[in-house]
Amino acid sequence: MLILAIDTTTRAGSLALVHDGSLLETFVGEAERTHATRLPGDILDCLARHGFGLRDVDLYGVAAGPGSFTGLRIGIATIQGLAFALGRPVVGISALDALAEAGGSPAPEAGSDAAGEASLRAAWMDAQRGEVYACLYRPSATGWVETTPAIVQPPDAVLAAWGPGIAGRKVEFIGDGALLYAGAIENALAERARIARPVPPIAAAVATLAGVAAAAGLAGPPHAIRPVYIRRPDAELVRDRHAGVVR
Repeated sequence: MLILAIDTTTRAGSLALVHDGSLLETFVGEAERTHATRLPGDILDCLARHGFGLRDVDLYGVAAGPGSFTGLRIGIATIQGLAFALGRPVVGISALDALAEAGGSPAPEAGSDAAGEASLRAAWMDAQRGEVYACLYRPSATGWVETTPAIVQPPDAVLAAWGPGIAGRKVEFIGDGALLYAGAIENALAERARIARPVPPIAAAVATLAGVAAAAGLAGPPHAIRPVYIRRPDAELVRDRHAGVVR
């Protein structure tokens, strides 16, 4: 099976090509150019470097959010167009889930705390406005499992909300939000916090998770993919303010 996966949640984004479970390439885009101008060419060039064309792709994966609203729309629309034209299934993957996956598989024995519990992993993405998109995961035999719903809040509010769940536990933080707010994390958790550096591209993780989902029968038609915003788009917030609606 040939899986093509893309991530457009950040300015640079990334794409990955996986063939029969083996990663052929992860390509990181140029942040100076928009996804709309470079994405089609990047996809075709990546496939060509490995002797493939669009018709050889069996499954498409796309990071469905959260992230840049414009980037999400471009990435999802691109994958939907390709999948529709070629009659291929698509899987949308949470960018936070992919970020947790990109940090590597759980290693309970190596990451156990004093109580013998395996370390948790926190995916933090910069959400601008002094906030982060955040989700907390615990290790399992099959990978990282979400323990709390994804939220968007200021870093201190996220740590306070997670307080009972992370009390006394080691937590590995991963993502550009973790790097940006490393001080807040270290002040709250001290030696129990580990911050992963650098932030890995997530397209390969999107491809891996898409393959798992497809094997479980969860791949669907292109029109079924929906963006995961967490925070409502600015246009909706402005419209509601003008209408006097408070949410």
